Order: sequence, then C-alpha cells, then structure tokens
Amino acid sequence: MIRALVYLLIILAGLCISPFIVGKSGYVYVAFLDWQLETTVTFAIIALVVFYGALQLLEWLLVGLFNLILSSRYLPQRWRRNAARKHTLVGALALAEEDWPTAERAMRKGAEQGELPALNYLAAARAAQHQLNIEARDGYLDKAALLPMAQTAVTTTRIRYLLQQGELTQARQLLDALKPDSKSKAPILKLAAELYQLQQDWQSLKLLLPALSKRKVFANDALQQLTVKVNVALLEQAANSSEQALNKCWHWLSRAEKNADANIAAYARGLDKHNQHDNAVKLLSKHLRKEASSIILETIAQVWQTEDNELLTLLQKLQPKLEKHADYQRCMATIYENKRDIAAAITAREALCKLLPKADYWRALGRLQEQLGDNLAALNSYKQASKNL
Repeated sequence: MIRALVYLLIILAGLCISPFIVGKSGYVYVAFLDWQLETTVTFAIIALVVFYGALQLLEWLLVGLFNLILSSRYLPQRWRRNAARKHTLVGALALAEEDWPTAERAMRKGAEQGELPALNYLAAARAAQHQLNIEARDGYLDKAALLPMAQTAVTTTRIRYLLQQGELTQARQLLDALKPDSKSKAPILKLAAELYQLQQDWQSLKLLLPALSKRKVFANDALQQLTVKVNVALLEQAANSSEQALNKCWHWLSRAEKNADANIAAYARGLDKHNQHDNAVKLLSKHLRKEASSIILETIAQVWQTEDNELLTLLQKLQPKLEKHADYQRCMATIYENKRDIAAAITAREALCKLLPKADYWRALGRLQEQLGDNLAALNSYKQASKNL
C-alpha cells in the first residue's frame, strides 16, 4: 500500500514538472562493448520506471504461483481436517440429542483426521455403550489408549462401563492397576469408593477413607455417613467371623468412632451374638445414660431379654424425658410385648400411634387390643390403619 502511494506521488510529480522540461529533454548515451544506446533523459526515466514496474509485477506473479503450489500440495489434508471438524460437530450434537447411532458414526469419522482423536474415540465408545455394542466400544477404547495422555482416561472409562455391566472382577483388576491413593485424582477415588462398596470390600474402603477426606471427594455429611457405613459393615463382618475378630475390629476403631451410636449398636449386637449378652447390655446401658438415640433404642429392643430388669428399670426412668420420642415408645412396646405385659404394650403402642400414625403401628395396636378382648378398640385401630395407608 505504501509502495503504491510512493509510485503515485512520483507520477504526479512527473506530471507537474513535465511542462518545464518540454524542449529540454536532455541526452543519454550508453556504450557497452559493441552495443550503443542513445536516447533522451525523459525516455530513459520512463523506461526505467516501466522496467521496475514490470520487474515488480513479475515478482508478485512468481511469489503467488509459488504459494499456490505449496498450498495445493497439502490441500487434500486440509479438506480432510475440515471434514473431520464437521463430523465432530455433528457427533457432539447427536450426543446431546442422545442419537447414539448417529453420534457413533460421526465421531468415528471425525477421529480419522481430527485434531483431538482421543475425544472422538471416547465419545464413540460412549455411544456404542448405550447401544450395548460391547465389541465396538472396546475397539474405540483400544484406539484411544494408543494416543498420548489418554491412558488414564481410557482406563477409568473402561471401569465405569464394566461396572454398568456388573463385571466387578474385571473392573477391580483395572482399578488396582491405577493404585488409588491420596495422590490420585478425585474421580479415580470416587470410582474406587463405588467399586469397593459394590464388592463389599469394606477393609479396602476403610483404608481409602483418609484419601477421600484429604481430596474432599465427598461433602462432609456424605463422608461421615460413608465412614459410619464402613465401620458398621466391618463390625458386622467381624461378628459373623468370630468373637476374636469382632474384638480386634473394635480395638482398631478410634476413640471418636467408638463413641458413635451406630458403631456401639453394631458392636453390642455382635457381642450378643457370641453369648456376651451381659457385656452388650452393659455397653448399651452406659451409652443410654448419655444419649438415647434411635439406633441405640432399636438395638436394645433387639437384644433385650426377660432377665434384663435393670435395663428395663433404666428405660422406665427415662420415660418423662423421652415420652414424646417415637423410637423410645417403639422400643418400650417391643420390650413389653416380649415380656407379655400386654397392657403396658398397649399403652406404649397408643403413644407411638399418636406420635407416628402409621398403618403398621395401628394394626399392631389392634392385635394387642384383640388379645385383651377389647374388640371395639381393635376395630377402631384397624379403621385408623386403613386411613393411614
């Protein structure tokens, strides 16, 4: 642009001074060997300008032709890349629409000359998975695994698909190869937690809990619930093995975990299962004096025996404090029914039905009233049960 402007200024300047040099054209003589040239200054200048312009035009033509030759050499590859982008876009839209056959076909075509073929293969594998085309899915994953930086993503994807198929053993083999620990990424840890629960491998999940907490894979409430679930499962698993295994499992719990209601209840049930009823009642009674939680009251109702008079006395003393506690009334009703104290059981059931008017509770109350011959009251309880279905 600047060069053209300079040329224009030169031409305009020539036009301006041309009237002054008319008749004063000058003389140019060039001799080289046997070659001679004679002309005016004006013609020589014009000839030089024309020659330079022709030379510049020739340069532009040669450069343009050279660039065209170079670009045409890679033109088919550019066409293929543009086509790959188009296929990838079509596949992404099909995935959003859950049009799995179209998505698989488009993503497969887009992967051939795509800029990120790993993403295309993973997307095609997802579409194949939704169509239950396992062979094609594995083929796409195998191709994606050969690409740089895609190995971990492919492995985690395989594990998820195997979990969906219920192939827990194969999924576990792949997961063990990743060696999930505190240095692993959050998705891998979350996947490990899911697989361990499906396999009921509570010991491995127990060892993984610190890593889950450190990486904040779950929210605090969810992590706490998972911790309780793991500890209870370990205690129940140990109780099914032996008394020694149960005590060992309880010993390895932290002080805070030993004060958790769910863990205490599980340990007490295990002790009762291994003929350690007195120790179980003692443990439950000690915790009952501190806090009457639902799980503790439920466990007391499960392990209570007719000779546990001290425990019953303790529960009766707590009645003014827990009178409006539905779990307490349910526990007392169960204990009185086991004791065959029908009148007391009816009183507890009536209080429970007022607090939680469920159909099952009304039917249980009606059966107790029938045992005492109070058929009118039993009929009313059954009517209440039908209203609360």
